[in-house]
Amino acid sequence: MSITDAIQNIDEMSVNTVRMLSIDAVEKARSGHPGLPMGDSTLAYVLWTRFLRHNPANPSWPNRDRFILSAGHGSMLLYSLLYLTGYDISLDDIKNFRQWGSKTPGHPEYDPDRGVETTTGPLGQGFANGVGMAMAELYLGQLFNRPGFPIVDHHVYVMVSDGDLMEGISSEAASLAGHLGLGKLVYIYLDNHITIEGPTSLTFTEDVAKRFEAFDWHIRRVDGYDIPAIDKAIRMAKDERGRPSLIIARTHIGYGSPNKQDKETAHGAPLGEEEVRLTKERLGWPVDRPFYIPDEVLAHFRKAVEVGRNREDEWQGMFKDYSREYPELAERWKMAREKRWPDGWEEKLPAFADSTAAIATRAASKKVLNAVAPMVEMLIGGSADLAPSTGTKLDGFGDFKVNDCGRNVHFGVREHAMGGILNGMSLYGMVVPYGSTFLIFSDYMRPAIRLAALMRQRVIYVFTHDSIGLGEDGPTHQPVEQLASLRAIPGLTVIRPADGGETVSAWKVILKGLDGPVALVLSRQALPVIDRSRYAPSEGLAKGGYILADSPDGNPRAVIIATGSEVHLALGAREELGREGIDVRVVSMPSCEIFERQPREYRDKVLPPSVRARLVVEAASPLGWDRYAGMEGDIIGMRSFGASAPFKVLSEKYGFTVDEVVGKVKALLR
Repeated sequence: MSITDAIQNIDEMSVNTVRMLSIDAVEKARSGHPGLPMGDSTLAYVLWTRFLRHNPANPSWPNRDRFILSAGHGSMLLYSLLYLTGYDISLDDIKNFRQWGSKTPGHPEYDPDRGVETTTGPLGQGFANGVGMAMAELYLGQLFNRPGFPIVDHHVYVMVSDGDLMEGISSEAASLAGHLGLGKLVYIYLDNHITIEGPTSLTFTEDVAKRFEAFDWHIRRVDGYDIPAIDKAIRMAKDERGRPSLIIARTHIGYGSPNKQDKETAHGAPLGEEEVRLTKERLGWPVDRPFYIPDEVLAHFRKAVEVGRNREDEWQGMFKDYSREYPELAERWKMAREKRWPDGWEEKLPAFADSTAAIATRAASKKVLNAVAPMVEMLIGGSADLAPSTGTKLDGFGDFKVNDCGRNVHFGVREHAMGGILNGMSLYGMVVPYGSTFLIFSDYMRPAIRLAALMRQRVIYVFTHDSIGLGEDGPTHQPVEQLASLRAIPGLTVIRPADGGETVSAWKVILKGLDGPVALVLSRQALPVIDRSRYAPSEGLAKGGYILADSPDGNPRAVIIATGSEVHLALGAREELGREGIDVRVVSMPSCEIFERQPREYRDKVLPPSVRARLVVEAASPLGWDRYAGMEGDIIGMRSFGASAPFKVLSEKYGFTVDEVVGKVKALLR
């Protein structure tokens, strides 16, 4: 056998090993998606064995290439590659595909210790994550790299399907990536012409190449089984530094299956015992040896361990020299890796005394951001074309551009892509990203928010214009159900501060680090600054809910629970009721999630079980508040959409007045 024949033989055997591991795992699980791994293993094989810079022994090596399988239903393709190249996934894990407690769940779930860079499956999300990772690479490279020291210099590779490209988030993200000229992005489009319902001709007949050319992407077309052509296309894409690249690879779903290749039946179900046998026979594979891996194939793939170690060792050596040459930068790098801020950053936080003029919490938030920005350099973000309204521009820190990476990201009117990109930036591992829009438009980015919570990523959402208090823009822009909807997401912390003081405390809690993403919900309208000489300090926000004002003896007859702008109504009502001899406690509850993490003893102290006269006041859907109001309590909330009118008129019409609160409390005490 010639050298060329031997190389071709090991290539073919390696590709078929990935195919067969995937087929066998799906068959054993009796569920899964065999079609993509069967059809696209050649592309993945070339990428992983010839281009991907990674270290299986240290999956978190900072300068590794990132790989995302955006078409997460083909997860067995990823798991096979991770096992074969030496990551912490065993053959038993492959055999345990889709089972309880498995390291190989049905769709890839973020697992950095095993090389899974992000959770994918909801189509299009991985596409946007990749853009975020490339943006983080660009920002950090410009911040830390110096001549002769390319500390941050790698690519982001993403495999995407027809379904990924149909989802709107991919177009949003691709448009921004092309505009920014993210040349470190290399996407491989698995163009197999099949979706779940049948051929793509049913719904997807656009010219994808022309669409991405319009986005200013570099385009290459290849046969997805021509290894030299694939190799050449990826090399050309890597050389294209001024534009992201899309390699359109024509492939066949269920490749090798005599009866299911190029059919939708290969997508999301096991081939079946007989079809597995026929497929293995057709591809020259042992039919009676499930999970068979030729020794020479495993040895070939496992070269990645030594190669990866050597690449990281080379980088570590360069970083040691860098540390001697640029010790201050090296220390900043270390802090960024550990997500620590310089000592004294809290001292930069503004203070809002009771003498401060009324201020919208969005405006208070802007003051906080700009006060800490000089010291918290890994805080980077922007808005979906609303920075002047959301108060999220960092003054003096420039715009995020390819040749001059400032910290103000202009996402454009692309809320969904913004959410996915923020996830990618956070997943990168060093920056702490934030994104802002009006609360009502959080609906446009909800799938990405959900994934941030699922992955426990440190992403900050700044949602302003939080209620009917935004006034004349009317019900299309007035959020009603959004707060309840966000609070329903496991792992997402929602914080709705009542004034400037609570806004400062909220940012302090956020920047110290919460476990998972946080939604900071802020007002458009100006709110009085609470006189903390009369009431409890705003630092009580750190416990989610706290006693803001109490009865003289600490034994109130009723408790009013409120958030945000409605806290001021609660305080006003307490004053009125006090004049009538009715002692009331006011509890500010900016974050139910943080409150629920407190010990039962503390929660019962704030909300005594013995006090059953409880009133909740929030200008939003009352859904969920019954857990605090109780069976004998009441809720003043929004039970309809809003209307277009000045916010003071709306407050009166919808019952958000001191008189209404007073009346409700009295009714509870009868």
